[in-house]
Amino acid sequence: MKPFTFDTTPSVRFGPGLLDHLGEFAAGLLGKRIIIVTDPGMMATDMPARTERALRVAGAEVEVFHDVTADPGESVVICARDAMRDMKASGVVGLGGGSSLDVAKLAAALTASGADLAASYGIGNLPAGRLPLVAVPTTAGTGSEVTPIAIVTTGENEKSGVVSPVLLPDLAVLDPETTRGLPPHVTAATGIDAIVHAIESHCSASLNNNPVSRALAREALHLMGRALEAAVHDPSDMDARSDMMLGAHLAGQAFANSPVAAVHALAYPIGGRYKLPHGLSNALVLPHVLRFNAETAPEAYAEIAPILFPRLAGVEDIAHGFCDALAELAARCGLPLRLRDVGIGRDGLLDMAKDAMNQTRLLMNNPRELHEADALKIYEAAW
Repeated sequence: MKPFTFDTTPSVRFGPGLLDHLGEFAAGLLGKRIIIVTDPGMMATDMPARTERALRVAGAEVEVFHDVTADPGESVVICARDAMRDMKASGVVGLGGGSSLDVAKLAAALTASGADLAASYGIGNLPAGRLPLVAVPTTAGTGSEVTPIAIVTTGENEKSGVVSPVLLPDLAVLDPETTRGLPPHVTAATGIDAIVHAIESHCSASLNNNPVSRALAREALHLMGRALEAAVHDPSDMDARSDMMLGAHLAGQAFANSPVAAVHALAYPIGGRYKLPHGLSNALVLPHVLRFNAETAPEAYAEIAPILFPRLAGVEDIAHGFCDALAELAARCGLPLRLRDVGIGRDGLLDMAKDAMNQTRLLMNNPRELHEADALKIYEAAW
């Protein structure tokens, strides 16, 4: 067995209703001056107020930063950092989807370390130091509560990542009830995102692809394969919600150590240029990237296909059947299947292919080498 490294958030709490008891087990970690980082959509729910109340009951002073945007830019991160400095925050709670959690993680690090954001992009460029941090995901998708990654929109269209163990939160709080109010299309898109995390992690060409990540990815696919459609079509099904939240979490642990690849590399230009949700961007290119990869690496997909789709066991061309089944799953969950269905013109495909080539951090993990001409063909197949 080759050497590998596996890092994750040191403490995880899972259970319905945990949000209302956050102060009981998190206030001691976070101190007396706590800032909640969230977004306007979350402010339309009762969850920020409930979080604030739980922390105040535990004796903390609490402020809320609620200006996180989808695909947040550098200015959002800097504003969150400044809010933490102005408050002299002793701890941070990230509450929401991946964007809110990523901003909370990165701003907490920049606040404590004094690091320059522009110098922090890439792998291992963030200096040590971070405010105590609790991550409370409210979607079952990104796995950001257990990843050492924060994604920032830089410039007009491009996304860049800060990758460092410093970004791993101290505590992840998984309360499946926080996902109950998600619209079906959000449940579907974030769920597909988590499934992509598990698939790409398991099949990653990363030198750190390891037995722990592969085991977590397989269990994540087992949980989500039986739960996604139920969670989409029956929001009150808390068993399905629980399976999705835990599955997304396990997939996050997996890809945090055995990184994702070309599906994400080709999804980022879609989100960057056309402002589509990240999970939907993944869903649009997923079967087409996997068909490309399966030409040279079918075994990796054949191994996991029956976990997600038991009916594929014994199918002769299981890898390509897996690609078709993933497209069918997205359709059953109500997601659009073609780039043209979301307003992307054919004349934009070449620019996206060029942008995708900038995602070298991800492309290096793909099971098959992928060039700009290949990316263009994949986008054309998805169009």
